[in-house]
Amino acid sequence: MLLNIIPQPVLVEEKITITPMNSEKNQFSMRFRGYLPVVIDIETSGFDPLRNALLEIAAVIPVMDENRRLSILETHSAHVMPFPGARLDESALAFNKIDPYHPFRFAVEEKVALEKIFQPVRAAVKRNGCTRAILVGHNPAFDLSFLNAAVARTGLKRNPFHPFSTFDTATLCGLAYGQTVLAKAAMAAGLPWDSQEAHSAIYDAEQTARLFCGIVNRWEDLVSAVSS
Repeated sequence: MLLNIIPQPVLVEEKITITPMNSEKNQFSMRFRGYLPVVIDIETSGFDPLRNALLEIAAVIPVMDENRRLSILETHSAHVMPFPGARLDESALAFNKIDPYHPFRFAVEEKVALEKIFQPVRAAVKRNGCTRAILVGHNPAFDLSFLNAAVARTGLKRNPFHPFSTFDTATLCGLAYGQTVLAKAAMAAGLPWDSQEAHSAIYDAEQTARLFCGIVNRWEDLVSAVSS
């Protein structure tokens, strides 16, 4: 979902120092100009990143094989407690079916949730010889605005994500499949779609990751076919 106004992030961008790696392990860094694409999906209690709560966050980290093809390596997620004074819009909660205070969510505070996500992302950035992560999302302005607002609110200083650049799978899917809605794009790509699971951070992030990997791999196939 696209947000028209994105707050200016008040944060210190982390640029990770890397050590020399062999060319095989450096493929990821070379493929995306030093960026590690990490798929993020965020579920919230509304549309305003400054007033509405971040309730779920999931991150999917890809891996690249020796043929430069991407696949999902690992998924990390957290249920998040609303920050004090957060606005909880009933329409948003009805849409994503989240009860923010349900005891079985085992939700954690924002700062804890962000660290849980950032730690494996930082490790993957370093492991792949990249300098920072770049958020991949379906209409990612929404997710990035909430991520940046939460980082500013919690005072975290080690944010591995680029503060404003993103990869947008809605645009990529429009090009590759003629569809921009996540569910329709997934089905056009031959992926299953479970409407009962949709709008959970993990499910949407993993489906978005499958689309992103598929499009990147499709491009590699086209380049190989032209080169051969």
